[in-house]
Amino acid sequence: MPLAREQDRPIANNPAQDVDPGADPGAAAAAEHFSRKTTPEILALIDDKDPNDPIRRQYLPSARELVVAPEELADPIGDDAYSPIKGIVHRHADRVLLKPTLACAVHCRFCFRRDVLDEAGGGLNEAELETALEYVRAHDTVKEVILTGGDPLVLAPDKLARIVRALSTVPQLTTIRIHTRVPVATTRLMNDGLIAALATPKAMFVVVHCNHVRELTDAARAACARLVAAGIPVLSQSVLLAGVNDTVDALADLMEGLVAMRIKPYYLHQCDLVRGTSHFRVEIERGRELVAQLRRRVSGIAMPTYVLDVPGGFGKVPLGSDYGPDAEGRVRDPAGHMHIYPPSRR
Repeated sequence: MPLAREQDRPIANNPAQDVDPGADPGAAAAAEHFSRKTTPEILALIDDKDPNDPIRRQYLPSARELVVAPEELADPIGDDAYSPIKGIVHRHADRVLLKPTLACAVHCRFCFRRDVLDEAGGGLNEAELETALEYVRAHDTVKEVILTGGDPLVLAPDKLARIVRALSTVPQLTTIRIHTRVPVATTRLMNDGLIAALATPKAMFVVVHCNHVRELTDAARAACARLVAAGIPVLSQSVLLAGVNDTVDALADLMEGLVAMRIKPYYLHQCDLVRGTSHFRVEIERGRELVAQLRRRVSGIAMPTYVLDVPGGFGKVPLGSDYGPDAEGRVRDPAGHMHIYPPSRR
């Protein structure tokens, strides 16, 4: 079964293509380690005159990827330790990850699964998929399945539909969630067949990965609007990335842009300890400062939760600023002022 129809397949590029050796002489070597894969839509967004363009930083290889810090890991969030069978990650009793494919529409240079992505598909064959589905059926504590990978929306619509239909028959399952870059990076895949493949009597959520407001093109807006029109709630997740969105203006523009598209900002991730990504990571204290500033700029509906995926598979924890109450019973308002709570307390 093909991953996607040939005419819709994203482009896998020559590692050295679109690399300026004079500006970044190690970029081709970085692309040999983790291949460059983009789409025409993404390439069109890059400002060729700006070597620090935030879209370029996300998608095109850089010599900085060749620097591996001692703390960086091949499996930074500990998927392997919680994978009882191929294609399943079962870290929490009530939900599992199901990875039907390890192919993606694009290759993000900071991807926490960059060492396992496989453009031959690398996911589950029919027998392995059935074994994974049987695992879900057999665990009555599992209420939610999160389709990830890779990117589930690069699958052929008929294969995706078969997976969704199979999950729809699991009695204890209440929720299906899909994590994807497709609606902003490969919008042509968001066609009638793909939308129809997501039909289910279960609660279906799509979580779109987007890091910069310039990725919210007219085509991306139209693609996401199709999901909303189909009655599918759309959330977003972003990664806090140095040189991409590590200013309050960039974060506010992105979150407000998402809300205008009827997308609820969900997570703002601290960049994981992926090998070769130290140049992307923002110090947590700086991240907390940015989130505190963001809270003063945007409404609650536009606020994501700033989270860290604890290395080793221990799950996500919120990293937001501590608003109290403190030992003296004081709470901090968004402007940083302290107040006694309740107000009558002495």
